[in-house]
Amino acid sequence: MTASPLLRQPCPPGACDCGREQLLATSDGDLRILRLTRQEEKRLLERLENIESLSDLEKLQQRMYEQLGIRLDVAPGFNEVRSMRGIAIHIDELPGLCRKTRQSLPTAIRRGLEKHPEIAYRLLDAHDLFRNI
Repeated sequence: MTASPLLRQPCPPGACDCGREQLLATSDGDLRILRLTRQEEKRLLERLENIESLSDLEKLQQRMYEQLGIRLDVAPGFNEVRSMRGIAIHIDELPGLCRKTRQSLPTAIRRGLEKHPEIAYRLLDAHDLFRNI
């Protein structure tokens, strides 16, 4: 007897536009995102808030894609970066990703960058205009 993995509980009707039901209805849908239960989401957000380095953030981005299918891009914004709000954090559209989770991931990353501003500096250095000269 095999135990099925725990799936995230559905959001209250009308509270979210995640498309959870449509994802479950398709036979070939990627259900990895539904494994992100509320408790696991709290652990992920805590981990993102406590990043220690740019490589730590990049590893988390890679693991989020491998385990959940979440593509997360963190880069300097189009305009000048004067604060952590100038860092652009983009999450690709993903059926099953809750609206609240989509909002809380960038917030947690910004908190982590505020705790360790040197990570933001390394991120800016990694996207430097003159890096290929």
